[in-house]
Amino acid sequence: MENLKLWKEQLLKRKERLAIPIMTHPGIEIIGKTVKQAVCDGQVHFEAIKALNEQFSPAATTVIMDLTVEAEAFGATVIFPEDEIPSVTGRLLEDEEAIEKLQVPGLTKGRISQYLLANKLSAEYFRDKPVFAGCIGPFSLAGRLYDMSEIMMLCYSEPEPAGVLLQKCTDFLMAYCSELKNTGVDGIVIAEPAAGLLSNDGCYEFSSVYVKQIVEALQDEQFMIILHNCGNTGHCTEAMLATGAGSIHVGNKADMEQVLSQCPPDVLVWGNLDPVGMFKQSTEEGIRMGTLELLRKTSGYRNYILSSGCDTPPHTPEENIRAFFSALKEYNTSL
Repeated sequence: MENLKLWKEQLLKRKERLAIPIMTHPGIEIIGKTVKQAVCDGQVHFEAIKALNEQFSPAATTVIMDLTVEAEAFGATVIFPEDEIPSVTGRLLEDEEAIEKLQVPGLTKGRISQYLLANKLSAEYFRDKPVFAGCIGPFSLAGRLYDMSEIMMLCYSEPEPAGVLLQKCTDFLMAYCSELKNTGVDGIVIAEPAAGLLSNDGCYEFSSVYVKQIVEALQDEQFMIILHNCGNTGHCTEAMLATGAGSIHVGNKADMEQVLSQCPPDVLVWGNLDPVGMFKQSTEEGIRMGTLELLRKTSGYRNYILSSGCDTPPHTPEENIRAFFSALKEYNTSL
C-alpha cells in the first residue's frame, strides 16, 4: 500500500468500522489445497490469500499464523498434518549448555523462503489495502525451542541463560522481520501468545523488552508492528503497550472494552471474536449477534478494528464468515 500513515489517519476519523480478521485457512479450502501445501509452498499460500480476499474483501490482508516456521529454522522438528496447522514436537534444547551453543540461523533455513515469497507476492498484488505479514514473538519462540514449562521455570530460576536464549530468538526475528519488510508488506503481526502465561511484570521482562527491539528498529510511519497476545486476559495489556507497537491484537479471553480503555487513542486495537466458539462452531445467527454485540460495546473507540481473537482455524464454515461481514455492514449502515 502506498500510504499506511494516511490509511491509519482515515481509520481514526471514520465512524464506520473496518474488519481485519486473522484469516487464511478458508482461502486454502476455496482453492482446493491442503494446509500442508499452503504452509510449505509460498505460491499456494498467496493464492489462498488472494482467493479469500476476492471472496470476502477484508480491509487488509494477513497471512497464516504459523508458529512453527521460525522454530523449524532453528532446527526444531515439526509435524505437518494434511489439513491442520503444523506443530513442534520434542525439545530442541535440553539445558543451558545447549542454549550457549545454539547458533542463530540464516534466512535460508526451513520454510522461511516460502513465507517470504507468500508475502512478496501479496505485497505486489494488493495495492489498495495493507498487507500484514506474520511471525512468532521471542518468548513464544523460546518456549518452542526449550519447552514452554521449562522456559517459564528458567526465566525465574536462571534469568541469565533465559536472557541469552531470548536475545538469540530476537536476533533471528529481527533479521526475519527486516526481510519481511523488504518484501513490501505494510506491517507484521508478531504473535506472542505464550507471554500471556506471565504476569504483567513477567511479560514486560521476558517478552516486551525484546519485542521493543524489533519495534524500534523497524516500525515507522509506513510500517506497523501489530503485537498479538491471545493469552492476555487483560492482565498484561500494559506490558504489551510498553513495546511501542502501533497496534495490539487481543484474544477472546480479554474484555475488549477494558483493553480499549487502557490504550492510547492513537494505538490501533484489534479483536476479539472467538475464532473457534464463534467463527467455526456458531450458527450464522449466533455470529451475527456476537459481532453486533462486540461492535456496539466498542462503539466509543475510533481506534478499534473488528477482528477474530486469533487465526481462524481450518474448516471454518463459509456461511459464518459471510454472516460476520454481513453483521459489519448492518452495523455500519445503521450509523
